[in-house]
Amino acid sequence: MTASAPSAFPSAAPDPRQDPRGFLEHLYRAAVHRAMPLHHTAAFLPPPPPGRTVVLGAGKAGGSMVHAVEALWPADRPLSGLVVTRYGHIPPRPDGVPARIELVEAAHPVPDAAGLAAAQRILSLAQGLTGDDLVLCLISGGGSALLTLPAQGLTLEDKQRINRQLLDSGANIAEMNCVRKHLSRIKGGRLAAACAPARVVTLTISDVPGDDPSIIASGPTVPDATTCADAVAILQRYAIDVPGAIMRLLEQGALETPKAADGAFAGQTVHLIATPQQSLEAAAAQARAAGLDAHILSDEMEGESREVGKVHAALARAVAQRGQPFRRPCVILSGGETTVTVRKPPDGTPRGRGGRAGEFCLGLAQALQGQPGVWALAADTDGIDGMEDNAGAFVAPDTLQRAGRAGLSVERHLQRNDAYGYFSALGDLVVTGPTHTNVNDFRALLVL
Repeated sequence: MTASAPSAFPSAAPDPRQDPRGFLEHLYRAAVHRAMPLHHTAAFLPPPPPGRTVVLGAGKAGGSMVHAVEALWPADRPLSGLVVTRYGHIPPRPDGVPARIELVEAAHPVPDAAGLAAAQRILSLAQGLTGDDLVLCLISGGGSALLTLPAQGLTLEDKQRINRQLLDSGANIAEMNCVRKHLSRIKGGRLAAACAPARVVTLTISDVPGDDPSIIASGPTVPDATTCADAVAILQRYAIDVPGAIMRLLEQGALETPKAADGAFAGQTVHLIATPQQSLEAAAAQARAAGLDAHILSDEMEGESREVGKVHAALARAVAQRGQPFRRPCVILSGGETTVTVRKPPDGTPRGRGGRAGEFCLGLAQALQGQPGVWALAADTDGIDGMEDNAGAFVAPDTLQRAGRAGLSVERHLQRNDAYGYFSALGDLVVTGPTHTNVNDFRALLVL
């Protein structure tokens, strides 16, 4: 099933009793709409400086953030720069807004040569600035892969291999980005250090639990509290293979990131222009306007996606069967960033396709056991679940029944990490295309 584009946000929700799926799509669009940069950037823009204003950045929301700045910055003041976003994630240019900042595209979640070239150019643009200049850094989720500049002694191929291992390992986003920061020449505060003595103002859209700017896109413009020793421990914990020479440099502390005491960060500011909690609250407001109670569990949920799905199922079943701990009818919302540990299928068949949202839905459907009166949608707010072309998936009371008639086994699809195949066969994928923002996981359960 294809959902309408998140930018097309209607004023009224469909009746949840008559159209549960349409209602859940509406909540998803409300969450995405709240995170669009143009609505919230103006309040955080500093006044133009005496000198130049250079815009640098990376992330899946990079295109829409650039368009927002171009629309809001005074037309008579200089503006230039370079921002890198994911392939296919540059939105249509707003009417009457001239291009002043260069936008380029690169690969995500595994970096490529285009991302390397963009990072080299961005670091070059940071050189030679003065105290009269301003650097606006536009940072959003996905920037870690898009802004790739390997540490000395590492090749792009090394970074690609390490990134793939991290993605498959089940490591959480803070752990992955700790490693990425220490294996980079631009992340972990190093971009801000390169901009000195210019003033740096960072505008960021959070896609991480806790909204820590040092984790978002591996914090290229903020000090890093993690250490080389932390990175070594993570690499060992998940058995990530790195070149021996690089491991020795980490063990010696030779690849340490800039810390808060570094003078390069003096006078710099960071503004969160959109967060997961704000998007969940926007969806909750829409649910309440439709006459339903709405409960936000957390915007910081982490853990194995299928297991998080099972926990949500247990809660929904309790509400559906006993009206506890929430009264029916209601909507249960959550966000955060779960993980998927990619497993080797026991029968030797190729592994499947899918991302965090789809795997959550597999675990949810399995544990709901066809519970009457419960519908769910889980989707990534950037419109892309993992590396697929869907944002997420739907679960309905008859999901398991329809799957059984089609010869689909939720257990077998979980074994193969094949959420895409399962929900595609049922017509229950959520497909929106890129949304041009990113506040990570969105989950909504409707209990009638």
